[in-house]
This record gives sequence, C-alpha cells and structure tokens, in this order.
Amino acid sequence: MLYKTFALVYDEVMDPFLYTEWLNFTKRHLPTDTKRILELACGTGALACDFSRDGYEVIAVDLSEEMLSIASERAEEEGVEVQFVQGDMMDLSELGTYEAITCYSDSLCYMPNQESVQQVFDSVYQALEEGGTFMFDVHSIFQVDEVFPEYSYHYQTDDFAFLWDSYQGEKDHSIEHNLTFFVKENPEDEKFIRHDELHQERTYSLDNYYMMLESANFTNIEIYADFTDEKPSENSTRWFFVCKK
Repeated sequence: MLYKTFALVYDEVMDPFLYTEWLNFTKRHLPTDTKRILELACGTGALACDFSRDGYEVIAVDLSEEMLSIASERAEEEGVEVQFVQGDMMDLSELGTYEAITCYSDSLCYMPNQESVQQVFDSVYQALEEGGTFMFDVHSIFQVDEVFPEYSYHYQTDDFAFLWDSYQGEKDHSIEHNLTFFVKENPEDEKFIRHDELHQERTYSLDNYYMMLESANFTNIEIYADFTDEKPSENSTRWFFVCKK
C-alpha cells in the first residue's frame, strides 16, 4: 500500500516549515468568514491540526489507514479537534459540502492519469458549497522534467535510514521515486528491516489543468507559484491553483 512504510518516518523527512507555508497561502486566499474546511490527502495530519488551531472546523481525508492513525494521535496530543476520515478523493459524495476544500503536497500528482484528475475535480466541485473555494498544488513540468530526474536524498537516525532516488517515468512529465527504508524491528536491538516502495507521480501543463477545472465548471481560476502570490515562471517548481464554484 502506498505510504505504508513511509507513514512511519514521514514527519521526520518532511520540512515542518512547509506546513506553515501551506497554512499561510490558504489563509491569504480564503474568504475571511470561511469556517468549514475539507482537507484532502491529509497525510499525518500536521496541516489539519494547524487549520483546527487557527479556528477552522476541519474534516481531513486520506486513503491510508497508517497515515490516519498517526494523524489521530497527533490531534489528540496537540489538543485540537479534527475529524479524520478514510476515503478516496475521487468520490466525496458521502462527506457533505464545505466552504473550502484543499489538496496540497502535490497529492494530485499521484493520480494515474488525466481522467482520474478530472474525476477528482468533478468530485470536489460537487462537495463545495456555492461560492466555495478549492485550492491545490502540483509539481510543475520544470520540477518533474528537469529537477527530479537523478535526484537523490539520504537521511538517517539511530532508528531508521531513508533513501530516496528519483528517475524519469515512462509517460510524459512523470517521475518515479524509489524509496528504501531500514527501520529498527525492535528498539532494544540493532536489527533493521528493509522496506521498498515505488511512488509514481505525473503532472500536466498549466493549460491542461485549466481545461480540466473549466470542464468541472470551476470559475475565477487563479494560478500562483511556489507558495507566493506571484504568477508562475518557466523555473517555478510548484504551481498553486485557487478556484471558485
């Protein structure tokens, strides 16, 4: 299962400052009277907890039981209230409607094809209240085609080691991340167990995303880059979209 092992060390390898960046970007582009947020692909719940701490009513969805287990423990430890739900963002029909829906950390890039991305957009549109806001980010084509290939990142502590190597995928604007983990089987001994995972991501052109959003009936589509309120350039690595129903 995707993220099965990654969930164990996810918070160790993620830059915590990114959550602050996502929170600040969201707050800058949400109407000030927004109260209810649905966060898609919530992972270990760091951003969901930040939303809750900032006064929002938060429902957070993820496909991974392992991620949601860690997220629930986090919310309890931090004393914040978040409703965590296991679910697929391609079908939000049973989750009610919301004033705002977010999907960050390039989670949409994990969709296997353009049809799946379109299905997410259609599903989000139906789950938004009239006048609601949808915000998400994806990797830029520059990031996938120029930055990621041959990328290598290694990280270790006393309890685990993490190796991340990226290679060009077979499809246009796709990338494959080979993740290898060495995790202590038992804190009392020095035996490590190896786990391997393959994460595949794909992105599309700005025009394609815009077309899919319009097809889902979104309006007032604004596009920004790299956590700023500036328009994308040819070297932007992360694209941000803010759309209205």
